[in-house]
Amino acid sequence: MDTLTSVQNAIGIVFNDRSLLAEALTHASYINENPELSPVTNERLEFLGDAVLGQVVAARLFSDFPGEREGRLTEFRARLVRGDTLARVAAGIGLGDYLLLGKGEETTGGRSKPVNLAGALEAVIGAIYLDQGQKAAADFILRILDAELDSIAGDDGHGNYKSELQELLQARRQPAPSYHVVDTSGPDHNRRFTVEVRLADTVLGSGVGRSKKAAEKSAAETILKRLAADFTA
Repeated sequence: MDTLTSVQNAIGIVFNDRSLLAEALTHASYINENPELSPVTNERLEFLGDAVLGQVVAARLFSDFPGEREGRLTEFRARLVRGDTLARVAAGIGLGDYLLLGKGEETTGGRSKPVNLAGALEAVIGAIYLDQGQKAAADFILRILDAELDSIAGDDGHGNYKSELQELLQARRQPAPSYHVVDTSGPDHNRRFTVEVRLADTVLGSGVGRSKKAAEKSAAETILKRLAADFTA
């Protein structure tokens, strides 16, 4: 199996123009040491991929956090597109194994350097965008950042509503609530989960989110606010 086929298997994308993928994997150090091959550095694709990544992430955050203030959305976006996040995601799909590096960069651990990994991932995004368009690039971005998006959905700075709900119920000498997924909809890259919260056989309420954790949190938040209001009424 050739290198480009292996890369395509790793990222789950089959290119129409494989030269774009080859370009996305070509580090500047390789060009410096092999000028006679006339390769093209991945820096231009990295520039394009960075722009596409930012737009896709911003749109998803805008959709996932309705009513959230601009400052918080900016913080979330920064967490998702920063270099260490991208490097971690790139390492997770083994992208460093396929980079074209100069010998000097290779011997100094270039395949695991965060800056190289992050840049290569952005370049791959740019290559997908040119090869297959905005939707394919967006689908890829949301797929590889799924766990990171879930992390933000479950830790958005608004408190641990599940714990607070359980504590409130315990204070009222009631058992702990249970969470049940009652519906799943949407494509793989844009799942929507509906979760019911039950107290024994009684449904306290429900919530919707792009992950089970986010749906549970949404349900707990809604119920907690209602129960708190009833308690103080």
